[in-house]
Amino acid sequence: MPAEARKPLILISNDDGITAPGIATLVRVMRRLGEVVVVAPNSPQSGMGHAITIGTSLRLDPSTIFEGIEAYECSGTPADCVKLAKHHVLKDRRPDLVVSGINHGSNSSVNVLYSGTMSAAIEAAIEGLPAIGFSLCDYGHSADFSHVEEWVEHLTRQALEHGIPSGTALNINIPKKSAQPIAGARLCRQARAKWQEEFDLRYDPYNRPYYWLLGNFVNEDQGQDTDEYALANNYISIVPCQFDLTALHALREMNTSWQLSSGPKAAEVPAPQLGSAQPGPGESVDGLG
Repeated sequence: MPAEARKPLILISNDDGITAPGIATLVRVMRRLGEVVVVAPNSPQSGMGHAITIGTSLRLDPSTIFEGIEAYECSGTPADCVKLAKHHVLKDRRPDLVVSGINHGSNSSVNVLYSGTMSAAIEAAIEGLPAIGFSLCDYGHSADFSHVEEWVEHLTRQALEHGIPSGTALNINIPKKSAQPIAGARLCRQARAKWQEEFDLRYDPYNRPYYWLLGNFVNEDQGQDTDEYALANNYISIVPCQFDLTALHALREMNTSWQLSSGPKAAEVPAPQLGSAQPGPGESVDGLG
C-alpha cells in the first residue's frame, strides 16, 4: 500500500498580531491545505516595514490560541518572526509556503514599502522560500473576512501546485466586502501612487506638543493594468514583488551619461585659491607686486 502523501508545511505570520481576526481566518484556511505552524508578533506591528530587532532581546513563547496548531508569539517584528521560524522553530524543516496576513487594510501600490505583512513574505523570499502576503482592503478590527476564504484557498492551491517564481513574493489584495461578489483575480503591476502627508500639531494635557501623521492616498496612475485599478473594479490584485530594488531604467540612463571609468579630468580639478601658494621673488603676499 503506497505511503500517504506528505502534507505541505505552511508557515503563517502577520503584522497585526497573533490575536487579530485576519490571522485566525488565514489559519482556518491553511489548515485545510497542509500542516500549519504559526509564528506571529505578540502585539500589532503595522507600518514596521522590514525592520528587524538588533538592539534588544527577542522573546518567543508558545501559544495555544489556535487549537491543534503549533503556534508561537514573538516580541519582534514580522521579519523577526520569519527569521526565528526558519532558524529556530522549524530548524531543518523547510516550509513549502509562507503566508502572511490577512492584513487589516490595503497593501497595494507604495503601501507595500511600509507593510509589515509584506515584509514577512519578502523575508521568506530572501530566504529562498515561496511566499504570499494577503491583505483585505478594510482597516476595521471587526472587518468581515467571510467573502475571502474561498479565494484565499484557491490562490494558495495555485501557489502550491504551480509554484512562485524564485526571488519573488506575491502581494495579494482583496476588495472589501460589498453587495457585489468579487469579479475575479488579476495579475497586475504596482500603481504609481503616494500619500500626501501632513503632521497635525496637537498638545497633551500638560500642554506639551506632539504630532499625529495624517494623509490622503493619491493614485497618479491611469493604467488599467495596476493593482489600484483592479481593486477599484472589485477584482483581487496579485502583484509579484522582488527584494532587488535596482532601478534598471536608471542604470541604463546613467551608463550613457555619467563619466566614471576614466575618473576626474584635469579640467575638473579646482584651481588653487588666491594666496594658497608662497610668494615668489619680488612679489608681495597678495600677488600684486
